[in-house]
Amino acid sequence: MPDLLLRGATVVDGTGADRRRADVTVTDGRIDEIGHGLTARRTIDADGLVLAPGFIDLHAHSDLSLLVEPDHPSRITQGVTLDVLGQDGLSYAPADDATLAALRRQLAGWNGDPDGFDWNWRTVGQYLDRLDRAIGVNACYLAPHGTIRMLAMGWDNRRPTEAELDRMRALLDQALADGAVGMSTGLTYTPGMYADTAELVELCRIVAARGGYHAPHQRSYGAGALEGYAEMVEISRRSGCPLHLTHATMNFGVNEGRAGEFLALVDSALADGIDVTLDSYPYLPGSTTLAALLPSWATEGGPEAALARLADPAARERIRVDVEEHGSDGCHGVVTDWDTIQISGVRNTALAAVVGRTVSELAAEQGRTGTETFFGLLLADQLGTTILQHVGHEENVRAIMRHPAHTVGSDGLLVGARPHPRAWGTFPRYLAHYSRDLGVLTLEQAIARMTGRPARRLRLDRRGLIRPGHHADLVLFDPETVRDTATFDHPRRPAAGIAHVLVGGVAALTDGKPTGDLAGRALRRDADGLVRAVDR
Repeated sequence: MPDLLLRGATVVDGTGADRRRADVTVTDGRIDEIGHGLTARRTIDADGLVLAPGFIDLHAHSDLSLLVEPDHPSRITQGVTLDVLGQDGLSYAPADDATLAALRRQLAGWNGDPDGFDWNWRTVGQYLDRLDRAIGVNACYLAPHGTIRMLAMGWDNRRPTEAELDRMRALLDQALADGAVGMSTGLTYTPGMYADTAELVELCRIVAARGGYHAPHQRSYGAGALEGYAEMVEISRRSGCPLHLTHATMNFGVNEGRAGEFLALVDSALADGIDVTLDSYPYLPGSTTLAALLPSWATEGGPEAALARLADPAARERIRVDVEEHGSDGCHGVVTDWDTIQISGVRNTALAAVVGRTVSELAAEQGRTGTETFFGLLLADQLGTTILQHVGHEENVRAIMRHPAHTVGSDGLLVGARPHPRAWGTFPRYLAHYSRDLGVLTLEQAIARMTGRPARRLRLDRRGLIRPGHHADLVLFDPETVRDTATFDHPRRPAAGIAHVLVGGVAALTDGKPTGDLAGRALRRDADGLVRAVDR
């Protein structure tokens, strides 16, 4: 007899097909049968609830939080059963001791730097092994280009030598052999932003040969957005590597109403046979570190070199000109509007009072310019400050999510006093605000974007759909009451209306409450190109 019966559910299977009422049984962590009048040892009455595959977050920043807080409430309470880590070209593997120390400092604003934490890995395989010990959701990992570049040639703003490029190729190939599902790039972050197109084409050829995909944070989401997207398409055209455009937005005033131009570029690439997908989050503001707004030249050499420049009057003046007059490449080629930059978190607890304030507000109180306040915060917080950028446009957000290549990624940072609510609210917000309330997507379309489509991009082995034999990563929710409750003032509120979540058939959420069970696995790309768990 099956272990579990989900009785009378409204099944939305992740393919985009119409919903249907059915019983679903689960045995040994797999979906057993879909039908009517089924029985099992244990029953959950799913009448009035939608049964969907567990949601897949294609752009997650939980590289450390999954280890520090493995029950992962921010995701489980949304119905997420898989996070894709290693985003934006920067994460903690592969690494050596010196690189890891620099990364801990550089990424403290994204991921924190927990006290007493055991950094007991150096390779991608070792990191995945660490995840596989005990995590509440499944996880995949993208090999981070910027980290690999650090290992091969440090923080230099130049082209690699042939020997350095060979070193990058070897490091990337080993990361993929260890199980990484592709490569991410962060082309507004150091040192990834120093890579030219030719370098990225060479590395993407390695990714393509291993069956992976390229997930770029491209060079500009502002003044050079269309050119940046076009470069990513060209890299795929030349390398043969599938392309997934992460947090695909058209932000800042220069791009208001221009989503159609971006989507026309995507359609043209698809018509040419290029494998392109994209993800987005259902909010207007973005989120990053305050230091990311610096021009690229100012961060060459790493965090210590950047702090030294911020303390040097001549360098500060050069930075000021870039930020206020030219448009820093770190701010996507747009002159920084300090009214749009809101502090969301600080590393230095003595600065806690600035959280929630815009740089303009702080500047007015201090009798300083916005840029002077910017400099002061960076120095006082040792580059650890995180921000919200209020630069989005609703019509662009809606147009992009309607596109047939669209999937969902939260891009959620989990640290800081007031992080972006997308970390806790992305998936229910799609279901409630954009599907049920506004009708931008049907329920079936929204769920396909969260499940079946990302499963295809990742090439998951028997996950992402409700089918017999598939892993029982499942979510049951009330379609009438599901909604996001996280706000910009209270960003860590769990979703409403999510009733049950199963990870590999094990209850991670029951009656809306996390169980603490840790049934997640590290999923790795195998030699045959499919992504699956390996035996512990």
